[in-house]
Amino acid sequence: MTSMLTSLLKGRVSSDELALLPRGWRIIGDAIIVREKIGVGSWGLVGEALLDIYPRCRYVLLDHGTRGVFREPEREVIAARGTINSFETIHVENGCRFKLDTMHISFSQGNFYEKQRLTSLCRDEVVLDMFAGIGYFTIPIAAHSIAKRVVAIEINPLAYRYLEENIRLNRVEDRVETILGDCSRLSPIDAADRVIMGYLSSQQYLGSGISALRSGGVLHYHEAVPEPLYPTRPNERIKEVVFELGRHSQQDE
Repeated sequence: MTSMLTSLLKGRVSSDELALLPRGWRIIGDAIIVREKIGVGSWGLVGEALLDIYPRCRYVLLDHGTRGVFREPEREVIAARGTINSFETIHVENGCRFKLDTMHISFSQGNFYEKQRLTSLCRDEVVLDMFAGIGYFTIPIAAHSIAKRVVAIEINPLAYRYLEENIRLNRVEDRVETILGDCSRLSPIDAADRVIMGYLSSQQYLGSGISALRSGGVLHYHEAVPEPLYPTRPNERIKEVVFELGRHSQQDE
């Protein structure tokens, strides 16, 4: 698709911009989301070309990154088919349906295979999802695994509203308990067989995640690590918190 985008824009943007065009983008429901890239100025033309490539999509959003404790995206429309009355869409992944507002909520497409893997691991377990969002991990685990129960915590009120709606949409109300608020204060103690910390900047929440685990439980900790520091840095962070809490661990890279 990158070559098709280049072909559509050749002669319409400068050769310098052509060389800097994005190499990838995300399709979320009927929305296209492209990450801002320094050196590209003709984003309107890029958006129009992307709509030509994906005729089923309604609009293109330029993503400037996320901000704040609510992990809110900063986005703007760069192309659309007619007037946009709503940014709500339904995205399908792993056989699950996720409703969201693409202007105000990010959809985490990363960890695709981790999400699939977890559904095969959660057998008769209580699972705690500390950063549930709109249900990226919670919904597939509840829908496709034989987990006993999933406890999903989310601090962003808008994401929480969509989390509850997606639980109903996927008919897993009987298997999921939701909590609105800060997981560092609201995570249950010694209550989960498996804890998912699916947020890359979550090291300050390690104490809450480890405290939530029952003896013999499993922690899924996500961290962005420079290659020279992998796996030393995340392992050391976990060991330090485990020691402070007077607990024991066995680590799996």
